[in-house]
Amino acid sequence: MNKPHEYPTTANDPTMLRRDDAVFTYEHKAGPGTCNLDLLSYGVYKISPNGQSDNLFHNDRETLLFSVEGKTEVTVEGQKFVLDYYDTLYIPLQTAYSLRNCGDVAARVVVCKALANKRHNLHYSSWKEISQNEERIRHLDGKDVFLMFDVTEPDDRLIAGYTIYEPYTRAWPPHNHTDQEEVYIFSKGNGAMEVYADEETKTFVTSMDEGDAVAIPVLNFHPVFSQEEELHFIWCIAGERY
Repeated sequence: MNKPHEYPTTANDPTMLRRDDAVFTYEHKAGPGTCNLDLLSYGVYKISPNGQSDNLFHNDRETLLFSVEGKTEVTVEGQKFVLDYYDTLYIPLQTAYSLRNCGDVAARVVVCKALANKRHNLHYSSWKEISQNEERIRHLDGKDVFLMFDVTEPDDRLIAGYTIYEPYTRAWPPHNHTDQEEVYIFSKGNGAMEVYADEETKTFVTSMDEGDAVAIPVLNFHPVFSQEEELHFIWCIAGERY
């Protein structure tokens, strides 16, 4: 039986809420039904200073959170995690969580979800630690890949990290995935990207700015090109893990 609610005995001040006022919002960007992805969805949580969410819950999806602006406290399973710049947090399916902006500026958290069947453990990754751990960094020609959530972490389908391009760098040779779909979310700088199944049918060539993203279905090549400054992006894969 629910405990009776205790109502105040004196009147509190009212709160005016204009049509466009919001302390917490979710913007759904891509997913099954809105683009050619079967497993993966992507969106953005925005939290005003001192703002917080209600409980969030994904019944059939595992979740990765990426902190790209501000500082966010995540409460989940009785634990509190503070996500600072580029920190990530894996949340298993059927697990309630809430977000609170614990900084002085607006916070922005990228959320990627994938259909899942099994429930795994929470996993927090600190950007400060990962970015100094050579075992979690792949140094490639003109770019570094940071493995924030790798195949060593147990889950059903997700793998994710950050890639940082030096200025005037291109991906070579281009690659594709036969059993993994992916999303690239650009978090700093500007550049360009191509996505195509083969050279003869290449039609997707576009500039990319901070906050832009591309959903990449299986079998598509997806090279990136940086310009006059560093280019940062999140890559999140859903599919086979190896």
